[in-house]
Amino acid sequence: MASSLNQSMLIIFVVGVFCLFFATPSIAELPRFTHHLQPQQSLHLLVVGDWGRKGTHNQSLVAHQMGIAGEKLNIDFVISTGDNFYEDGLKGVDDPAFYESFVDIYTAPSLQKTWYSVLGNHDYRGDVEAELSPTLRQKDSRWLCLRSFILDGEIVEFFFVDTTPFVEEYFTDPKEHTYDWDGVLPRGAYLSELMKDVDSALARSKAKWKVVVGHHTINSAGHHGNTEELKHLLVPILEANDVDAYINGHDHCLQHIIDKNSGIHFLTSGGGSKAWKSDVKPWNREELKLYYDGQGFMSMQITKNDINIIFYDVYGKILHTWTISKDHNVAAWI
Repeated sequence: MASSLNQSMLIIFVVGVFCLFFATPSIAELPRFTHHLQPQQSLHLLVVGDWGRKGTHNQSLVAHQMGIAGEKLNIDFVISTGDNFYEDGLKGVDDPAFYESFVDIYTAPSLQKTWYSVLGNHDYRGDVEAELSPTLRQKDSRWLCLRSFILDGEIVEFFFVDTTPFVEEYFTDPKEHTYDWDGVLPRGAYLSELMKDVDSALARSKAKWKVVVGHHTINSAGHHGNTEELKHLLVPILEANDVDAYINGHDHCLQHIIDKNSGIHFLTSGGGSKAWKSDVKPWNREELKLYYDGQGFMSMQITKNDINIIFYDVYGKILHTWTISKDHNVAAWI
């Protein structure tokens, strides 16, 4: 489908009650990484978010079950949906929290694969450049974190999007928190360029499947609920470019919503550690296929024809399964 943002047009978007106007410069390329398929022509991966608590709040238990599932599925890599280090990100590249919350927690042999990670709002409360630094990859070769980038899995492309700068409240009412906005300001220009880059990359993609990954919720019955800035600014781009799924964290739960109009699957995997029990809002049951208010994670098996999704709890119990088909949606949920 044609790009939803004309490259020569004037970008107009709303932040709060203010309309911001930015002329579009030339489109840049998002960083791209490639994962070549194994002979079976399928990808296997785990997705976890909101985890970095030095093993507490059941983080270590979730990590243990991830190791078991990862071995069974022979995963290719792990996706982290952000809030990688609580409460306030990393203090620097030598912060021991990198070991205490990541290296020394996810020790299972099956998890010694690349972790493709985005930043969450808690990560932005620390030294962002430290979390993005190649120095961390030298400390542990699994770690790969950028603001926004593309992972090309041949039959699928994952588009990782830096969602924290979309949220106006972090700028206008940060409360007691301090955010590291180096590399983001001026905010309007940053968001304008990012939206153009994502739109252009999605429009050019020839992959069978298109999956977008961000930290913040778009549609959610959880504590944070919908992120209105993303609904207004990012969703039109997802819909115009036939995106199959949006994966996020932020709400500390496991959740599956299928938008009845667009058909996009909204998959929340934010149960890597601390969860919020019984914190759920009413939602259309035709759309809400799973809401689980505990810790856990998600797996995906992707082939040319199907994406098979499984949600697991902290004990490894399967909570929900679903198959997304290119021809039609096939439900197999628990």
